[in-house]
Amino acid sequence: METEQEYIITVFSENKVGLLNQITTVFTCRNVNIESLTTSESAELGIHKFTIVVRTTASKVERLARQIEKKIDVLKAFVFRPEDVVQQEIALYKVTRSRNVEELVRRYNIRILEIDDDYIVVEKTGDKSETRALFDQLRPYGVQQFVRSGTVAIIKTRRELLNEYLRERERLEELEKHEKREQTI
Repeated sequence: METEQEYIITVFSENKVGLLNQITTVFTCRNVNIESLTTSESAELGIHKFTIVVRTTASKVERLARQIEKKIDVLKAFVFRPEDVVQQEIALYKVTRSRNVEELVRRYNIRILEIDDDYIVVEKTGDKSETRALFDQLRPYGVQQFVRSGTVAIIKTRRELLNEYLRERERLEELEKHEKREQTI
């Protein structure tokens, strides 16, 4: 029996209304919970990137990626293990102000966003375990609010998989045009 583990799926697409709903439906239909989802522009003009973190089996994540790629506006989906990417998230903490909290802020070199007479708002960038560990450190001092962004990830390999995919797609389109021209002659 396959064991579940964490996977990062990156989906590249055009920025179209309703695409997020189509993508999340793929997960719902296969009973896979999305742990984190972040969308942003990619390095390629006009192409957007979805970074989706899930906990599932290897075979199920591959099926998910294939199903996502069938969506009309999706260009390509890639699946990675956590060790294949550099990943970060941002966490914000609103904590009751005290000398102990201020000492923790200095010790952990956390960015201070706002200081009020009653509270302090700080920011921590790191992986999920780091942002969670700071939450646990701050909890005894009165965490009033806590929010964490979705994961953002960049692959570690020197290869730019999206660029390779786009070049290959362009090459195949040119080949297809050439073959059509040959057939009309």
